Amino acid sequence: MAEVLLLHHAQGLTAGVTAFADELRKAGHTVHTPDVYDGNTFETLDDGIAYARQVGFQVLHDRGIRAAEGLPAELVYAGFSLGVMPAQALAQTRPGARGALFFDSCVPVSEFGTSWPTGVPVQVHAMESDPWFLEDIDAARTLVKEADRAELFLYPGDSHLFADSSLAGYDPDAAALVRERVLAFLAEH
Repeated sequence: MAEVLLLHHAQGLTAGVTAFADELRKAGHTVHTPDVYDGNTFETLDDGIAYARQVGFQVLHDRGIRAAEGLPAELVYAGFSLGVMPAQALAQTRPGARGALFFDSCVPVSEFGTSWPTGVPVQVHAMESDPWFLEDIDAARTLVKEADRAELFLYPGDSHLFADSSLAGYDPDAAALVRERVLAFLAEH
């Protein structure tokens, strides 16, 4: 079974993020869900982003990085949207990474090094017309071309955070397929 560090999105550690983690736990995986927002959650993405600006994106990024302290090196790093930044940084820079799962976001590999680490598998999940992800799609496609074990899954629709069951943009069919693919990924890593 895999051990996962799952970092939440800009609306905070919502009930939907916790429910997603619980689904992975039910399959036997250990999932850590640190709250880098100190208990704050937000009804809208705009409110969550405003909070992130107020606290500072670098501060939140650093909290996500520190969340790995004390955990084993052999982790799968996962993040939803804003949480992808620290998850990707950890996957690329912390020795021992077993894999990476990015939901609704992906940044250029050059943000954290010169290349994706050899032997670290990665999946990127997003909706094909999500306006937020469209800004990241080139980075995701480049990552998939450069990494030796990488997959990009695009789902029909335009919702951001579509796998968070507590938000209005939740898509149960797409989310079920995400869970299925993530559980297969974790079973291998």
